[in-house]
Amino acid sequence: MLTVATFKKGFQRGLTTTWNLAKVIVPVYLIVTFLKYTPVMGIVAGFFEPLMHFFGLPGEASLVLVLGKLLNIYAALGAISTLELTGREITIIATMLLLSHSLPVESAVSGRTGVNAMLMTGFRLVISVISGLVLNLVL
Repeated sequence: MLTVATFKKGFQRGLTTTWNLAKVIVPVYLIVTFLKYTPVMGIVAGFFEPLMHFFGLPGEASLVLVLGKLLNIYAALGAISTLELTGREITIIATMLLLSHSLPVESAVSGRTGVNAMLMTGFRLVISVISGLVLNLVL
């Protein structure tokens, strides 16, 4: 039965979760939006454009992948929301990040469970790259 105490507890947890996500997403969103209007984003995009071409992605998408792989999915969401990407491009990025996100944290966790952290990180990166290449061909 839903009680006032249950509702209050759920509401407070929802606010806490929203606040924790906003602390990551909003600053990343603002920084990436700012970078779009400076030469920095063009330089980064131009540098990574040849590599991102293999995945069917624009150079700017490299920022999303780096943030997602090194920080977390929420940082990637903040960055991806500032870019004008197609559904196809978002699908490729999302799949790649699904397979290899938050690498430093998850590698440490893997290491604590007895799994070779470097091997697991390498495996996740390779599978992510293969999935990006395959999706570029089939989508």
